[in-house]
Amino acid sequence: MTTIGVLAIQGDFQEHAQSLKRLGVDVKEIRLSKQLDEIDGLIIPGGESTTIVQLMDIFDMRQPVHEKVQGGMPVWGTCAGMIVIADKLTDRRPEPLHLMDIEVSRNAFGRQVDSFEEDITIDEVDGPPVKAVFIRAPVVNRVGPGVKVLGRLPDGRPIAVREGHMLATSFHPELTDDDRMHALFVKIVEKSKARTLQKT
Repeated sequence: MTTIGVLAIQGDFQEHAQSLKRLGVDVKEIRLSKQLDEIDGLIIPGGESTTIVQLMDIFDMRQPVHEKVQGGMPVWGTCAGMIVIADKLTDRRPEPLHLMDIEVSRNAFGRQVDSFEEDITIDEVDGPPVKAVFIRAPVVNRVGPGVKVLGRLPDGRPIAVREGHMLATSFHPELTDDDRMHALFVKIVEKSKARTLQKT
């Protein structure tokens, strides 16, 4: 059975876990680096990116997560999680994990009171547009040559991107009842797991 971990040190990890459970996926809350060996993919949730990175460093999780993802474990960063997995930030902090070849700006849409929703068409997600919830959301300023833009705001700015087994979204799919983004990540994880099994 496919097991997906949700980094559970800060932010809305419980909402992600509920979405995955609705899809029938085995879910594990990840708080220690040794737990990474028990999962097939990892979600880094929305929350406060500086706090998430600080806690990852305190718990010695930065390098193990980096090595696992570089080794092929799928990862999905939502909102703050997008900031955490980015290669570069336009902001001075936090120091990201330098995983996905994207440059990101934190709080690109203003403060909490400037939160908004937008219906976004997402490549690789069938059906009607996804209702995307943006809360102090980041935005992608630049994507590398290996990064595919899956979704954009009406003004053209990328807010959903994929680089191979890495997925990042500016918005919070876990705050809606629409589990299609989670289903997309499950599909990425299952394909990665199948490829790994073929090699062994």
